[in-house]
Amino acid sequence: MISAFIKAAQQISDPRARRVIWFALAAAVGVFVLLWTVVGFLLANTALFSIGWLETAIDWLGGLATGVLTWLLFPAAISAVIGLFLEEIAAAVEGRHYPHLEQPRGLNLSDTILTTLRFLAIMLALNILMLPLLLTGPFFPFVFYTVNGYLLGREYFELVALRRLSPLEATALRKQHGFKLFLTGALIAFLLTVPVVNLLAPIIATGMMVHLFEGFRKAA
Repeated sequence: MISAFIKAAQQISDPRARRVIWFALAAAVGVFVLLWTVVGFLLANTALFSIGWLETAIDWLGGLATGVLTWLLFPAAISAVIGLFLEEIAAAVEGRHYPHLEQPRGLNLSDTILTTLRFLAIMLALNILMLPLLLTGPFFPFVFYTVNGYLLGREYFELVALRRLSPLEATALRKQHGFKLFLTGALIAFLLTVPVVNLLAPIIATGMMVHLFEGFRKAA
């Protein structure tokens, strides 16, 4: 996993990935601004919480509450957006490290959209349900990174694996290496919550999964 992370981070300097990197940066900034706007509007104009004092606290905190919720929902939103363009990122990684590979069959657009929308709905729903756990203090990060680590590890790996394997083969390979993928997903979730770093995290996450996938196939 460490080796995959280092290789993926080095991909940032690869001229062949420059166009994808600029797109990822633009997408990350756009998603963050959109989330901030939507979350701020909802907090200001709706009663999202049935507990009176909690609603009052959210209203009083204002911009801080908007920032916290945007930060928590960002990993789900940006991962769904990047998922639509994962092919280009994965191709750049393969072009540098695995030039011998045949052209992948890839995913058709409709399947990719359905997969990313399903993933987005699940992640957003679970993260919203976890919001009351913010009141638990130190316990919340453990739950947040555990849940998002599992979901992100699964989603990124399957999107990469399905470019070259059937759904059954991809699922079997994911289950075989489930714990390592969970740890990788937790690292991705952490990177997606670190300011500035989270703008490049989708590139690193995709690169890591390509390297892990090829390593798993080689070892099989």
